Amino acid sequence: MKNKIYAVFFLFFFTCISYSQTAINKDSIQIYFNEIKESTKHHFKLWNMDIYGQILFVNPEDRMLYANDKDTLGILKPDGNIFTGILPKEINIANTSVAWGGKVWAMIFLPLPDDKNEMLRLCTHELFHRAQSKLGFKISDEGNNHLDSKDGRIFLRLELTALKKALLSDSPEEEKRHLTNAFIFRKYRNSLFASSAANENLLELNEGLAEFTGVIMGGLKKKALRERLAKDITDFFGVPTYVRSFPYRTTPAYGYMLYVTKKDWNLEVNSETNLTDYFIKNFNITIPDNLPDAVKSIGSDYDYANIQSEENTREEKIKEKISFYKSIFIDGPHFELKFERMSISFDTRNIMPLEDYGTVYPNMRVSDNWGILNVTDGALVSSGWDKVTVSIPLKTEMQNVSGKGWTLELKEGYTIVKDDAGNYFLKKK
Repeated sequence: MKNKIYAVFFLFFFTCISYSQTAINKDSIQIYFNEIKESTKHHFKLWNMDIYGQILFVNPEDRMLYANDKDTLGILKPDGNIFTGILPKEINIANTSVAWGGKVWAMIFLPLPDDKNEMLRLCTHELFHRAQSKLGFKISDEGNNHLDSKDGRIFLRLELTALKKALLSDSPEEEKRHLTNAFIFRKYRNSLFASSAANENLLELNEGLAEFTGVIMGGLKKKALRERLAKDITDFFGVPTYVRSFPYRTTPAYGYMLYVTKKDWNLEVNSETNLTDYFIKNFNITIPDNLPDAVKSIGSDYDYANIQSEENTREEKIKEKISFYKSIFIDGPHFELKFERMSISFDTRNIMPLEDYGTVYPNMRVSDNWGILNVTDGALVSSGWDKVTVSIPLKTEMQNVSGKGWTLELKEGYTIVKDDAGNYFLKKK
């Protein structure tokens, strides 16, 4: 995490699951808590720890909280066998781990998935994050912008295509062949981009291990779980960007296939482990020395020509988007808000790197000393994580400011100023 960020920032991943839209039933909330507690207890040996702990379910429509414990601020009140209250508007709603109300919680927004396995998978994923420091894993969030480039995407897609075939293989020999080829594509991709292996590894140790935990604690068995993991990969190919979301598909699949024969493999890894090399060693895989030749020889088995064609087309469209975003956030008049003590939530699936300037987040919510910024049509967070840029303000009513695709609830003590170039900035009064 960058030194300039003084508060935890939150990531949320909108999964491709069908959610129930029925009203929140408090009796169901208690059932959820019971089922989650039973799952973590049953899978105690996974981490040699029961990762069950404080949980906050949040309804994003009215910010209503449903918890399995009370807070120290007195916001959560007993309500039958659970605790309820209203989440302060300064706190972002996200699937995450959050320190709030004197305790560390797994925060999960409602409604939960209808499917019990997916519900457990989601909730135990966030409980892993809550227990992450106790398990000895650092919380890290390195960028992987190379996975938005044409070649980065091509060779990630090839890796995942091979991984999917490994999951659905009919024999150990076939599985190992596809696993070997998956790691050949990965090693080749990492050879193309400096620091990519290390940066991918950091995110896989963070989000990948959390999702592996959710996959195991979700409760699906053998064939059904392999089929679900394979479908996850298919669904993933439709996600607009892979920069932050790829660990949800890589580590759980590799991890489960190793878990079949080595139940305690995850207890051997730590924050310093190179997961790629660890998996290669434990799958007893040999990577050829000449990676370019190896890639050429196996590419056609994994639809290389079609993937390359699709990514060539995407790259042309992305160039148009980059030009559009630069005209708004860099070249044309814009509005810059410097971070002071921010927390941020966003959708990991649709972000877009903007050259060396930073990353565009189509949807995000920022809470800072200066107020609350809601974005529905794009904002640029700088590469140094020191500011966010939106389009120019169009309307101001008291402390409520808005522009195209964003609104700002500005706190007292701050005002907006305009320079000679037509750009806007926040200023303390």
